[in-house]
Amino acid sequence: MGTAADLAASVRERGPAVVLTGAGMSTESGIPDFRSATGIWAEVDPFEVASIDAFLRDPLRVWRWYGKRIGGLLAAAPNAGHEALAALERAGHVRAVVTQNIDLLHTRAGSGDVVEVHGSIRRFPCLACGAEESLEAVLAQLETREAPLCPSCGAILKPGVVMFGELLPPAAMERAERLARETRLLLVVGSSLQVWPVAGLPGETLRAGGALAIVNLEETPYDAEAAVLVRGPSGSMLAEVVRLLGLGSLRNDVTASS
Repeated sequence: MGTAADLAASVRERGPAVVLTGAGMSTESGIPDFRSATGIWAEVDPFEVASIDAFLRDPLRVWRWYGKRIGGLLAAAPNAGHEALAALERAGHVRAVVTQNIDLLHTRAGSGDVVEVHGSIRRFPCLACGAEESLEAVLAQLETREAPLCPSCGAILKPGVVMFGELLPPAAMERAERLARETRLLLVVGSSLQVWPVAGLPGETLRAGGALAIVNLEETPYDAEAAVLVRGPSGSMLAEVVRLLGLGSLRNDVTASS
């Protein structure tokens, strides 16, 4: 089993890395994952509150769930892992972060190049007329109503996340695939690599001759093909990589090591 020192050596030798992050990246910020025994889908049927069919059928019901979820995401703070990736990017060790997460924590931590392949809570489109509303404007509306309305046509806005039954944003997915093919090191953090098509990105890297490093608490389908495999919390592992590469300490070092 690999260590933070092995990760640091791989980043130093093969970087700048492209990073792929999943729900496990944000659980250390207090955001539940989806598929574990205590995850979000253990409590609610995703096809009732998080599918495009559910939204088209009853958008108000979807918003009764999503409105509370957005509040929880915004209450969370970036953890040491998020801050470490931002520090690695500033130092030239990370080229871009491809994330399955919708919570904006990478951007809030300071990462500059973030590819949101599952969408995010950044913007909210109107399916009726094509207009979009910002997070700030939607939050203002949610103070007085259960669902935000399009300022152009009055229809209920859709959360800007990829729902079950929807395709991933083509431009974001195309860039993610290109980054995966071009990088010499794909660093996977907190992803089970079970959800397609994002789960295919490590294969793109390997076929192009790049290497794979994985930091995850549980097994993934690519463990046997990883050059470095680390079982451990992403926050403390990535904070240690930052230290080993001589980039100083992070604000959340204490949190990461606790």
